[in-house]
Amino acid sequence: MPVPYLFKKTLPTKLLPFLILILPGLFFFPLQEVVQGTTSGDIAWRNIETKYTMIHYQSFEDLERFNDKVDYAQDRWGLKRLFSSSGSDNLIDKLNKKVDVLFERVQEILDMRKEMKKVTIKIYHDRRQLHDAYSRIYKKPCRFRAWYIYEYNTIYINVDDLHEGMLAHEMAHSIIDHYLSVRPPSATAEILARYVHSHLL
Repeated sequence: MPVPYLFKKTLPTKLLPFLILILPGLFFFPLQEVVQGTTSGDIAWRNIETKYTMIHYQSFEDLERFNDKVDYAQDRWGLKRLFSSSGSDNLIDKLNKKVDVLFERVQEILDMRKEMKKVTIKIYHDRRQLHDAYSRIYKKPCRFRAWYIYEYNTIYINVDDLHEGMLAHEMAHSIIDHYLSVRPPSATAEILARYVHSHLL
């Protein structure tokens, strides 16, 4: 196959295989970072995939704290009591069940049930780390305890300041934005998300 004229005149043909391998990477990876909302700098994320979510976390300790803080139960026994055995596999199994049950409850309260793209939940160690992430995204100081970004379909939370109502509130934003064919005004979505929080238990 002949080399295009531009390359024939300006580059040695021996460089073409190298450029074919390297150039797509130069353009693809920055785009991927923007699309996925990866603004984590040096953070090494680990992932758990549930039926409805992708949970990004940094350490097993953060997962344990997340499990402790999100104490959602549909009955008086609670999921924490029902699945009370210890161990890494059991913790992940508990979180899968707990987060998915919570997501389904939010859908039920809103009466918005349909198949949706999985929402990403990014779990930060603490308030400082969460606020750093906000500053990298928006280039201004953070004044929120948690937030959701539609463009990334991502919830941002920290395990120092978290409870099931807060997570359900942010899940509601994702469900509302992806259920309706036209996204509602932000004030309307906020009213609905607060409704979910107040009717969760």
